[in-house]
Amino acid sequence: MKNHLENMFSTIKNGQMAKKSVVINSRKNICEEFLKIFWNEGFISGYRISPQNTDNLEIFLKYSKTGKPVINSLKLLSKPSQRIYYSSKQVWKLDSSKTFIIFSTNGGLKSINQCKKDKIGGEPLVIIN
Repeated sequence: MKNHLENMFSTIKNGQMAKKSVVINSRKNICEEFLKIFWNEGFISGYRISPQNTDNLEIFLKYSKTGKPVINSLKLLSKPSQRIYYSSKQVWKLDSSKTFIIFSTNGGLKSINQCKKDKIGGEPLVIIN
């Protein structure tokens, strides 16, 4: 699972450094779940299944009006060798105005704001600045 996510995140980072509008990534369910959250939160312009090859996803990158990428950094927090878990109380202590965190919960992938609303904790997977 982590390898697919690392590949997708590095593809997005490299595409933004090269000022590309579209990058292509392999199609995995976990990647699609992350892209749904990215799109709902406004980090990407969209994504779709590639018409040429249904095993690939086309990710449409988003830039600000000055040409800077919307996603400054993507960082994996919890790793297979060192897992991190936050309770709902610990999630409330995190500042969601500066950083955006995606959690793996028992209800699926959720943003930090959704975890606070649902009063649940989980494993923080990705932090976005």
